[in-house]
Amino acid sequence: MRTAALIVLMVSWFSWGYPFIFHKPHRERRKSVVRLWPTRAGLVLEGIAIFVAFAFRLPPNSPPGMARVVASVLLGPASAVLAFTAVRHLGSQFRIYAGLYEDHELVRTGPYALVRHPIYTSLLAILLATLLLLTPWPWVAFALACFLAGTEIRVHSEDALLASRFGEEYTAYRRAVRAYVPFIR
Repeated sequence: MRTAALIVLMVSWFSWGYPFIFHKPHRERRKSVVRLWPTRAGLVLEGIAIFVAFAFRLPPNSPPGMARVVASVLLGPASAVLAFTAVRHLGSQFRIYAGLYEDHELVRTGPYALVRHPIYTSLLAILLATLLLLTPWPWVAFALACFLAGTEIRVHSEDALLASRFGEEYTAYRRAVRAYVPFIR
């Protein structure tokens, strides 16, 4: 069962990363306002969380329980679908670093109707899938703390950019829709 779960996890990671590797933001040359440093700081903290998830493994004689395996198998593919759907809904607004194009539009369709930052939701879900399957509990807490700190930096940076462009429209959207964890403000 654990081998099958590991295969599902690896396929989920590849599927999750696909739109970020092969989608067009790497070729986008439109003029934009970008916030590099908060994005980079957040990415570093999120990267540390992902590193911890893979580097600090459960001992071979202490495999994860069935509940952890099942949760991992459910979260992994769901995260990949969410990431792909979020990137598709962003369309030409999709970018790796926090920023706004001159013709940027506020996207509120698809997963953006449920959370303002569904890509972060999907990254949290695949991180949780990995942590549940591979990582001892003390390292899970550390990885989640790093991830949440990095994601909060990125969310605040993006929210400030969007509020500066869309004003009251974004303020109303922000009041109505959670940041990246549904049902939690």
